[in-house]
Amino acid sequence: MALEYPYFLLNFKTASSTVGDDGLAFARTIERVRDETGCRFAVAPHQPDVRLVADRTALPIVAQSATRREDAAMGETTLEAVAAAGADAACINHPENEDAFADVPPLIDRCADLDLETIVCVDGLELGRAALTFDPDCLLFERPGDIASEDGMVRSHPERIESFVDMVAAENSRTSVFVGGGIRTAEDVERAFDCGVDATGAASAALAADDRAAWLRSIAAAVPDELE
Repeated sequence: MALEYPYFLLNFKTASSTVGDDGLAFARTIERVRDETGCRFAVAPHQPDVRLVADRTALPIVAQSATRREDAAMGETTLEAVAAAGADAACINHPENEDAFADVPPLIDRCADLDLETIVCVDGLELGRAALTFDPDCLLFERPGDIASEDGMVRSHPERIESFVDMVAAENSRTSVFVGGGIRTAEDVERAFDCGVDATGAASAALAADDRAAWLRSIAAAVPDELE
């Protein structure tokens, strides 16, 4: 797998400032900071830009979403397409683009066939426990209300993250834990890893930074070299 833990994911989402050449420029900034600091970064570019970023950087790439070819309507992005374009992983059931939960197992199975790592999004212990039965590579624990907020769980309820990490370790230790939602500063990153997660990331905070390279360097200093 190209996603080596611990890592920090930069999600471009649908921001106009990260489309095409602008997105490639941001990815190259991330790659430069990675080379300077040794921090593991991954990126989730716009879907049409997966091949562009894959061809012109050496960053691990996460597809923001995708579906199986046989389930796709015209214009939808397939798992087969993102794998062929150079993606290393795919996000499944993100709160901003949810999948029906019954669709999660076949999505995980198809990703396995295509050598795509799976990042399955859940919003709590109950859904996380159910998702673990499908043996995902990673669970992304994120509450919808925390997205782009000033008060994510790492600040307001770190004990919930710790409980989630403990649950995953007890029920499927092969699965890694990613926490998202409201990660804005290096201090937030430190709090996340102190809770025992394997990865974290951000979107809005990175995109809004006046000096993205300086912001990335601060984040790099907060990501541990190895997991405890």
